[in-house]
Amino acid sequence: MKIFVAGGAGYIGSACSEYLLNHGHQVTIFDSLITGHKEAVDHRATFIKGDLADRAFLMDVMKQGKYEAVMHFAAFSLVGESMKDPGKYFRNNLCSAINLADAAVESGVKSFVFSSTAATFGEPEEIPIRETTKQLPINPYGESKLCFEKVLKWYSQIYGIKYAALRYFNAAGATENFGEDHNPETHLIPIILQVAQGKREKIMIYGDDYETPDGTCIRDYIHILDLAQAHMKALNAPRSGHYNLGTGNGLSVKEIVEAARKVTGHPIPVEIGPRRAGDPARLIAGSELARKELGWKPEFENASTIIESVWKWLQKHPNGYSK
Repeated sequence: MKIFVAGGAGYIGSACSEYLLNHGHQVTIFDSLITGHKEAVDHRATFIKGDLADRAFLMDVMKQGKYEAVMHFAAFSLVGESMKDPGKYFRNNLCSAINLADAAVESGVKSFVFSSTAATFGEPEEIPIRETTKQLPINPYGESKLCFEKVLKWYSQIYGIKYAALRYFNAAGATENFGEDHNPETHLIPIILQVAQGKREKIMIYGDDYETPDGTCIRDYIHILDLAQAHMKALNAPRSGHYNLGTGNGLSVKEIVEAARKVTGHPIPVEIGPRRAGDPARLIAGSELARKELGWKPEFENASTIIESVWKWLQKHPNGYSK
C-alpha cells in the first residue's frame, strides 16, 4: 500500500514508518521538522519537507502522490504548553489537520489513520477506560484532538473516507534505529534514564500517597512497536471509528524506576515531591475492541523490556539525534 505519513519524523511517526516499510508498504514522510528530526526519517522512505498549514502545497503533493492511505502524527503534544498557548494547538492540531483531511478527500485516499490520544478523556469516570467512556478533555491539547476526531466522523459520513482514530496512553520504548528525542523532554522513562546517563542528579516523584499499591500513579505504558502494529492493522479496520490502545496492565512510577535501576545498574536517586494538580491515580486502557476488531495483540508489555529498548538506543544516541 502507498501511504502518506504526516509527522513521520517524530517519535511515534518514525517508528510506525519503519514498521510499515518492514512490512512491504511504500512510505512518503511529510514533516515540517519543527519538532521532528531529519535523522529519524527511514532511508527507505521518500521524504518531503512541508507544513500541513501550507494548504496549496499539501494539496499538490497529495494529488501527485496518488496515495491509498494517510497516517496522521503531526501534532503538538505538550499539555502544559497548550494551557499557555491554546491557539497554537488549535491551529496545528485542528486547522492544519483539516487541511490534511481535505487533501485526502480531494486526492481519493480511501483510508485515514489518526494518532489520537487518551487526553480526550480528561479525568475518566471509570477504569479501565473504554471507547464508550465519556470524553471531557481538561486541556486544549486533548480538546484539539477530540475536535479532529469529530471532523473525521463527519468526513466519513459525508465523503465516505474510512478512518480509525487510535487513542493511546503512555507511548514508550524504542526500535533499534529510532527513539525518543524531545526538547523539552516530558516523558517519565527518558527522564529517568537521563539520571542513569549522568544528565540529572535525581528523579522527582510527584506524590506517593495515591490509592495505589505503592502510593504512586499508575499508567498504561505501551511500546512504540505495539503502537506501530496497531496503526498498520488499522489500515484494514472493518469500520470507521475509535479504538483505545493499551496493555491493560498499568505500571506505577516506582515500578518504572525500579525496572530502570535493574536495566542500567544505576541507583537512580529519587525525591518525593507534592502531588501535581490534575494527576489521576490510575489511567489504564481497555483495548478489547482493538484486539477483537483489528486483531491487535501487544507483544512488549514488560517494563524491563520497554526500558531495555530505550537504554540500548541511548547507548548509540547518548544525545538523541544531535550529532
